[in-house]
Amino acid sequence: MLKAVLFDYGGTLDSDGIPWLDRFFPIYRQAGLEAPWEDFKRAFYDSDDRLPERFSLEGLDLEETVALQVRCVVDRLAAACAEAGREALARSVTRSFVDSSRRQLERNRPLLERLRSRYRLGIVSNFYGNLEGILRREGLGGLFSVVADSHRLGCLKPDKALFLHAARGAGAEPRECLMVGDSPGRDMKGAENAGMPHAWLAGERSDARACCAGTPVLRTLLDLEAALEP
Repeated sequence: MLKAVLFDYGGTLDSDGIPWLDRFFPIYRQAGLEAPWEDFKRAFYDSDDRLPERFSLEGLDLEETVALQVRCVVDRLAAACAEAGREALARSVTRSFVDSSRRQLERNRPLLERLRSRYRLGIVSNFYGNLEGILRREGLGGLFSVVADSHRLGCLKPDKALFLHAARGAGAEPRECLMVGDSPGRDMKGAENAGMPHAWLAGERSDARACCAGTPVLRTLLDLEAALEP
């Protein structure tokens, strides 16, 4: 019997299957940064991977956290620009990304509230160590029984330890949980390693096929309720 539903955060709760890297790139382009994809990708991952080392993130909200991530990318890719230009670019990118994220979180809130009445909910995320505080500041903290944040636990998806920690925090066995995420390599593989059923939020990907037998494929998170029906 299903007792808990676990969610990835980035690319799942804040968008329908689009990871941060792919969400950010067109936003930077729209704001005027014309860096090639490979250069952008390197700058993005350098910022993402090292953010908790560079800054004290405890207590920062979503916008403050994203602003630091963006500023590191901008400083690397737009180093030739004047300081005022870099600041304006970073503000524009941050605002666009955060506004989009908050719209999606608000859209998903009623779904989460309905699911919370039937299951224990949790998060399994490769994040910076401050995700629990961000969820609380966004008014979503009370919906989740457990937040497995990779930086706090010292391991990254697809390490099954993150998934097992979340299952324990939800008071369930792995087989009694459903993991919902957008990344086959991190979310689906990690859940499979932990012996946990899973659903892939594929979004609009044209190559969307179930990663393994019996795995539901969702186009939008709002499809989840129908997938949970017996």
